[in-house]
Amino acid sequence: MPDRAAIEALQTERLRALLGELRAGNAFYRDRLAKAGLSEAPTLADFTAKMPFTSKMDLVWDREEFPPYGSNLTYPIARYSRFCQSSGTTRGPLPTLDTTGSWSAMLDCWDLVYEAAGVGPGDKIFFAFSFGPFLGFWTAFESATRRGNLSIPGGGLSSKARLQAMVAHEVEALCCTPTYAMRLGELFASHANDETSTYRLKKIIVAGEPGGSLPEVRKRLSDLWKGARVFDHHGMTETGPVTYEHPDKPLALCVIEEAYFAEIIDRETQTEVAPGQKGELVLTTLTRTACPLLRYRTGDLVEKTYFTPAGSAPILSLDGGILGRVDEMVVIRGVNVYPTAVEKIIRGFPEVVEFQVVQTTRQSMAELEVMIEADGKARPDLAERVQRELADAFTLRIPVKMVEAGELPRFEFKSRRWVRQ
Repeated sequence: MPDRAAIEALQTERLRALLGELRAGNAFYRDRLAKAGLSEAPTLADFTAKMPFTSKMDLVWDREEFPPYGSNLTYPIARYSRFCQSSGTTRGPLPTLDTTGSWSAMLDCWDLVYEAAGVGPGDKIFFAFSFGPFLGFWTAFESATRRGNLSIPGGGLSSKARLQAMVAHEVEALCCTPTYAMRLGELFASHANDETSTYRLKKIIVAGEPGGSLPEVRKRLSDLWKGARVFDHHGMTETGPVTYEHPDKPLALCVIEEAYFAEIIDRETQTEVAPGQKGELVLTTLTRTACPLLRYRTGDLVEKTYFTPAGSAPILSLDGGILGRVDEMVVIRGVNVYPTAVEKIIRGFPEVVEFQVVQTTRQSMAELEVMIEADGKARPDLAERVQRELADAFTLRIPVKMVEAGELPRFEFKSRRWVRQ
């Protein structure tokens, strides 16, 4: 059976090749590498000991100094053929360029996502995304077409039209965010009749939000979609597709270690945490060489574990998926509260069809209030019961208020349920 040494040897080989290219042509990293004092052939330990982190603000400042694409380009601009951009920072969205080679490397990562989810080359896949510059959609779509999947885009369609297309074309797999999978599922459940007799959906691949690895969200989705299995995945525009869910390891994300050298660090000491501990995910892209990132601090909070598939080496895994963002934690009367922890509790009540958390500041202290919408079967004491569960979990009184049906916003892409006032 292969061991960790083989994985680390491949990562070392690819890292050395990447650093050689950066020294030759990447203005953003050339000086950083020189100042770090790395040898021509560093070990992974040398790399983590000497190479400084890259932050999102580093990328923001670089693009402001060298508009519009920044200086983190390894090759001449004429070689770049793909444009995507992140959903943005306070200073606006961040554009990212790729060459054909780097783009193909990301499609290879998506191949692994599909294989792990059991999506065969002949399966039909529906993509409930818009046609915007969102990297996750384009890489997922193009990987599917390259594999031979009949790939049906849902951009520009209403939710009802998307659902009708899924049924009409008898799709086996759906790709979208957990929030939108839930919204479509509720619509499907409310229209289930003879017209849905050709329903074939068996797998839902979700990304874009932490909810994909929450047991409560997965159960809700599976119930809405007649037992379809949910597979989580995560990535980001800056890095590309990073993880997949192994069928034998639900509620965890396996890092694609052939393409990424991942560290999970303690935010205070900035050193690697032990298995079973939580920390911030730090990534180095090994195959996306056209716009690479070295030791990029993602801001994602994860728990480090290892998973050993049958006949394979242990794989670095993130137990529970992406637990939240390290910069999203809020301290309420001395208690650390993450949005995903709140969602986990609320989703434990199937009667709640939508919710919103309102964060305010009173006398210099943060306060929370939860708004919930319920289905027609909810008991009158639903808000009370949710409030009690939140109090038991956090030892805090977080008021819960019931609102009228349709009062809270619905989302077709990433949700924005946490509102700061």
